[in-house]
Amino acid sequence: MSIRRCCALLGVNRASYYYKKSATETPLNIKLMHEIDKIYTKYPFYGSPRIRAQLIQQGFNINIKRVKRLMQKMGIRAIFPEAKTSLANKENKIYPYLLNDYRINKPNQVWSTDITYIRLRKGFLYLVAIIDWFSRFVLSWKLSNTLDSYFCQESLYEALLINIPTIFNSDQGA
Repeated sequence: MSIRRCCALLGVNRASYYYKKSATETPLNIKLMHEIDKIYTKYPFYGSPRIRAQLIQQGFNINIKRVKRLMQKMGIRAIFPEAKTSLANKENKIYPYLLNDYRINKPNQVWSTDITYIRLRKGFLYLVAIIDWFSRFVLSWKLSNTLDSYFCQESLYEALLINIPTIFNSDQGA
């Protein structure tokens, strides 16, 4: 029986029968991976562009895509500091925290809001929620792909349609 007939009976593409996966990397790629590892060990904050620049200085003629692929295969990526998103603007007034020893005993006495950063593969989504501290009921929430004040204001206006709190608390004070 021919290979064509066997593949047809099994429902397998003939190209799949002939396909041979390369099991190992080429000697040049292994050498490059060793050099990438040495550079990364010395400079863990270097990404693929800087590592490529170092390799070119060492005499390797290498494409950025190849460096990215090899780094991905090695499971390494540049270490970088997280964005300092919670730093207050010095011009903004800092309010005292009013809820120390404050007894909450009825709904709509204290509302609270906060923004949560949801990390995605390419960037962030931002979730703002407003809750009533007494009932723990979520009064309003909004999701945005930008960190502008508009979606926070929109969420507040939506919550204010329900009722008006005595204290509106955030992590920046009340």
